[in-house]
Amino acid sequence: MATTDSGSVVAGTRSDLRAMVQIAPRLSLRSVELSVRPPNTGWHAGSISWVASDQSGLIYIFQRGDDVDPIVVVDRDGHVVRSWGRGKYVKAHAIRIDAHGNIWTVDAATSLVRKYAPEGQLLMRIDVGGRPPVCMDQQTVPESERPTGVNNFCGATDVAFAPNGHVFISDGYANNRILEYTSDGKKLNEWGTTGTGAAQFRLPHSIRIDDVGTIYVSDRENARIQRFDLTGKYLGEWPNLGRIYSLEIQKEVMWIVTQPLELPNSAPGWLLKLDRTTGKVLGYADVTDGHAVAALDTGELLATQGSGVWWFKPIP
Repeated sequence: MATTDSGSVVAGTRSDLRAMVQIAPRLSLRSVELSVRPPNTGWHAGSISWVASDQSGLIYIFQRGDDVDPIVVVDRDGHVVRSWGRGKYVKAHAIRIDAHGNIWTVDAATSLVRKYAPEGQLLMRIDVGGRPPVCMDQQTVPESERPTGVNNFCGATDVAFAPNGHVFISDGYANNRILEYTSDGKKLNEWGTTGTGAAQFRLPHSIRIDDVGTIYVSDRENARIQRFDLTGKYLGEWPNLGRIYSLEIQKEVMWIVTQPLELPNSAPGWLLKLDRTTGKVLGYADVTDGHAVAALDTGELLATQGSGVWWFKPIP
């Protein structure tokens, strides 16, 4: 069940997402894997959780392998420019770049959010805290079967930046809340509880904020995007969008990586283009084991698929 923008309750089925994709056009995008060119032959990255790109075109890859720094910076041709962060992360999750070019990372196991200069100097660290003793990676798993321990997903998921300079963090793997901080890391506010109603969540997994201050949250296991103002006031939602892993804003478009809710993680899904005003599906591209999407000013997209990063380039 899900609520509409007017607050009325509507029935949603698992086939709704497939039906919306089937009537949407396939996007004119050509996908090409980004071939990372390591500095040495012993370079072996793990699964890639997230990707971001700065104004100069450098690509920031956030990966989970133990043999390579978790933050790897490459140029458009895949040459490694620099890397850092070895030994500082338990579960690399999200990487974002703010309006000033600073690099932000989220560790989903420790709930530590770090801010770096582009060259890798640590500028600030936010300890989100509030991790309960039981890690609720999947909210649908019975409590008796939920795993414990720091190596499971137990904390924060993503970070976003408001026009007023405030920082918003989604905390979804053990809690179901959104937190607000000042630009220098002082906590101001939080909202959200576990559930299916307005301003309730079942794993808020990604968060973005547009230029007028509307907050978009992917309520992953509720298969919807909820919208709020900067005070946390509920503005409405777009339901029946599947298991939404990542959100990205590109002008008047919202890009999401999603898959059918009834399938297991890492299953085939889609990169969807949504109207940012209405949430209408405008088109799709196929992805498998997708997790994150980044939009470039050139109109190109970058998306993670398993252990790789893929370009999605418009076909002329």
